[in-house]
Amino acid sequence: MTDGTRSDGPPHTTGRTGRDAVVVGGGLAGVTAALALADAGVRVTLLEGRPRLGGLAFSFRRGDLTVDNGQHVYLRCCTAYRWFLDRIDATGLAPLQNRLDVPVVDAGKPEGRRLGRLRRDALPVPLHLGRSLATYPHLSLAERARVGRAALALQGLDLTDPALDEQDFGSWLAAHGQSARAVEALWDLVGVATLNAVAGDSSLALAAMVFKTGLLSDPGAADIGWARVPLGELHDRLARKALDSAGVSVRLRTRVTSISTDGNGRWSVQVPDGALTADAVVLAVPQRETYDLLPPGALEDPGQLLRIGTAPILNVHVVYDRPVLDAPFFAALGSPVQWVFDRTEASGLSRGQYLALSQSAAQDDIDLPVAALRERYLPELRRLLPHTRYAEVMDFFVTRERTATFAPAPGVGRLRPGARTEAPGLYLAGAWTATGWPATMESAVRSGVSAAEAALGALGRPRPRHLFALEEAA
Repeated sequence: MTDGTRSDGPPHTTGRTGRDAVVVGGGLAGVTAALALADAGVRVTLLEGRPRLGGLAFSFRRGDLTVDNGQHVYLRCCTAYRWFLDRIDATGLAPLQNRLDVPVVDAGKPEGRRLGRLRRDALPVPLHLGRSLATYPHLSLAERARVGRAALALQGLDLTDPALDEQDFGSWLAAHGQSARAVEALWDLVGVATLNAVAGDSSLALAAMVFKTGLLSDPGAADIGWARVPLGELHDRLARKALDSAGVSVRLRTRVTSISTDGNGRWSVQVPDGALTADAVVLAVPQRETYDLLPPGALEDPGQLLRIGTAPILNVHVVYDRPVLDAPFFAALGSPVQWVFDRTEASGLSRGQYLALSQSAAQDDIDLPVAALRERYLPELRRLLPHTRYAEVMDFFVTRERTATFAPAPGVGRLRPGARTEAPGLYLAGAWTATGWPATMESAVRSGVSAAEAALGALGRPRPRHLFALEEAA
């Protein structure tokens, strides 16, 4: 078919049907929505204020290094993000582990540094983690047994129960016999990285979703994937190539100042050099920016967007003159350090080793001066990685995302809007919208799919057969 209505793959860029859309925001949500709409034969213009695509998952140059602003990973259960990687022809650049295996180093023990591992076996759920839990050295035998019982209780929770959103995960864990040590060494080890909050600050609904989907749904669900190239290669260059092939007009460095409707189904999107008109608009920007752009009446209570809190992520970057870590990553206990990744090859470093420390829920550190962060984290790396004691630090710098994610606090679920608004033709996307997931790349892609599907239904356009189906995911 050559009339732009084919639904079994990316359409031709000619012969469109007169339906057009504007997507505001070039992060993963906006790119996903634009691709889905274009694949269904809609003329799409994507507007992004930055000089690049990728939102908060991007890269930049620092001397000879290509640096990711933060370490981003995904899991095998992140089926929407995996679809996105496939759609932009990037799957091979961000492979998954063959089997979950996480080294966990505890440098806070009186007897010295101790290494444990969280790994899965080729057994059905929940036996796939049984041996790992039974031998996990960072918990006592009694704590391991209580963790198993709590996991079974967690598996029994109904994620559709709205009452879960009103409770905090920390209180639920305490009520199910979890010690402070168990929370630190296991529940927060996973939860802080995925939720960007400690258990006591997290909605039980979101925490239960993370653990049920990631650890208790399928044996391989928690296998970890990450980009072996700079994020900009995926989310900017390859994403832009896919958008170009789909016929999307991408305009970078273009800030949207307002959007409005004529009341007859046409929308006007104001930019500095004029206005664009469209049958549909997808707002795929953060909640504060969405609030500023929403026309009157688009949401019953637009103030709900401002009540969705934000949480910071700090990344500490250290370049050594020699290799100091012989694993792709590890997690730490008994230390302010959380997760450490080897970014040497991806950054283009030709000599030495480049480590990136990903520090979630970083409210205490996010505004500290670089000198203070250096004094805080370099001694910790010396405790965690003995080889650093003989290495010279060639470079030390930080990247800060003060509003990296929405805060997954109890009650946030009722504040997250869906894709549809009260204004026909206006749709919302972003990891902060009502996807059921925490603020992850997976949530962003899902929100873009939801917004595109809602728009396609209103525009009378067929759903592309190859588009990710939200109901497929656990």
